[in-house]
Amino acid sequence: MKKLLMTLVVLLTLGLLFAAGGTETKAETEEITLEWWTWDPDMLEQNKQIISAFEAANPGVTINNTIVGTKEYWTKIRIQANQNKLPDVFTMSSGYIEEWAKAGLLYNLDSFIKNDDTFTNFYQSIFDTSKEISNTESYYSIPFALVTTVLYYNKDAFDAAGVAYPSDDWTWDDFKKAAKQLTIDKNGDGKTDQWGHWFYGRYAHIEPWVYANNGKLIDKNSMQFNPDKNAMDAIRMLTDLVLVDKVAPPQKDMTSFQQQDVFSQGVAAMWVDGSWFVDTLRKNVGDDMRWGIARVPSGPAGPSNLTYGWPDSYALAPNTKHPEMAWKFAKYVAGEGISLDVYMAGKIPSAKKLAEDPLFADPSKQPGEEMNLLREQASGPMTTSYTMGWSEWRGYGGSESLGLNGTIDAIINSHMGFDEAFQKGTENINAVLKRYYK
Repeated sequence: MKKLLMTLVVLLTLGLLFAAGGTETKAETEEITLEWWTWDPDMLEQNKQIISAFEAANPGVTINNTIVGTKEYWTKIRIQANQNKLPDVFTMSSGYIEEWAKAGLLYNLDSFIKNDDTFTNFYQSIFDTSKEISNTESYYSIPFALVTTVLYYNKDAFDAAGVAYPSDDWTWDDFKKAAKQLTIDKNGDGKTDQWGHWFYGRYAHIEPWVYANNGKLIDKNSMQFNPDKNAMDAIRMLTDLVLVDKVAPPQKDMTSFQQQDVFSQGVAAMWVDGSWFVDTLRKNVGDDMRWGIARVPSGPAGPSNLTYGWPDSYALAPNTKHPEMAWKFAKYVAGEGISLDVYMAGKIPSAKKLAEDPLFADPSKQPGEEMNLLREQASGPMTTSYTMGWSEWRGYGGSESLGLNGTIDAIINSHMGFDEAFQKGTENINAVLKRYYK
């Protein structure tokens, strides 16, 4: 009897062990499906490779990628949000982080970041910029790339005019002196064939100068458009380039050009814009023109070490059923599991191992070692002008004739005087902001 009882105990124990093992195996092989939405159709093949590698490293996980064209993306993703069907991981724009975070449409990532080695592998400065944009004390997005703004300059034009290349200690006076020397009537017909500089009211053309002069556009206490003296001095300096110094053309005279062609076709020797144009210039110009990038010169209220930049990010749905796996995948596609060749040239990876890859500043491709400037910017302090309603008050995309963009264009096109334009522009901009910040 004792022997039989002992046998039953052993069998029962083994049965429990097998049962426990069966439960563990089931948990380990739990099927997880994540929905991943992105907006760049050109990334289709790369996304397939990324998914294949991630799924191979994480058995039981399936990633479904939906790519929506940029123009339709925000319409469709908002419909998903309204239906409470946001994808687990999706591309998020800096222009909408605050609005979506405050509406409860983004997963709060603080606990993941706190308990993870996030800032060992990623630039904290880029994450902090994203947090600043959210206008909260929390992190709501996982940046995968940073876009900064730089001064593009035509080395061939500088050499022909005998002008020294821009340096880190360039001031506005240095810049204007060079712009005057580079504004040239080549055939003596009384018309400028090469302008020293070119800009219009676009955000990436204006804000870099504002922040290089330690200026502010938005009063963070009232969340109203209230440019301080430093900001107004920067904008006045720019409009004077057209109206007084005659080293930059009115925007109305450049409508026959696509903006990236003004510089690449030699019509302007200098131009400030987003770092992503490195890729465009490499493709459009090739070796037909020698060009470089430099810091935006500091104003008289400087020097300023602030970079005007903004991250491209991923976000997690607040109601994702698999937050841990969604976070793991988001970090993977934000840089931990991908290679540098996935990135458009000029976009700075937020993952340190990619940004610090020697090929990021490939000396065989223009602008060569000057690309190190972008890495310096990525690890330093940054700021933006993003708020809720930014695209409307700033004048972005289909709203270019409105907001601050339209205000500046009205001045440089001589449709309004400076003071009149800013009085009307400020009223219109604050009418927009008051709808969002009540």
